[in-house]
Amino acid sequence: MEEKFKIPQLLLRYALGITFLTPVLDRLGLLGQPGVGNIEWGNWENFINYTSTLMPIFDRPLVNAMGAIATVAELLISICLIVGFRTRYAALGASLITLTFIVFMTLSVGIQKPINYGVFTASAAGLLLSFVPNYDYSLDNLLKKGKQK
Repeated sequence: MEEKFKIPQLLLRYALGITFLTPVLDRLGLLGQPGVGNIEWGNWENFINYTSTLMPIFDRPLVNAMGAIATVAELLISICLIVGFRTRYAALGASLITLTFIVFMTLSVGIQKPINYGVFTASAAGLLLSFVPNYDYSLDNLLKKGKQK
């Protein structure tokens, strides 16, 4: 049965990892200028302005801190998922952070935005990935094999 999970779990790890990495690169301005192509924010200021709309009850310093915490968390989750390090925890973290986004987005801009952005799918995918029995083609698997020797 586990043989069937080798490629799908790898593809799911990469898909989720990239899904978390690209918004981080976008908000840091590494993917291009605001308004060009599919660039959502293009810089930190635009990202924080958008984050403020999702958290209207919080003042700007707290929004800045929460934006920074989310960015660091997303970067760590993306790297861990792509290389397969602490995959179960990274996948669970991905599910929980996207669940948080769902709540804030739904309360501030309505249910349609998280549906349009695929946030429900990402949250469910992270939860599913956290239950995969073995992460082949991962750093976790290499480290596990190294301990068994």
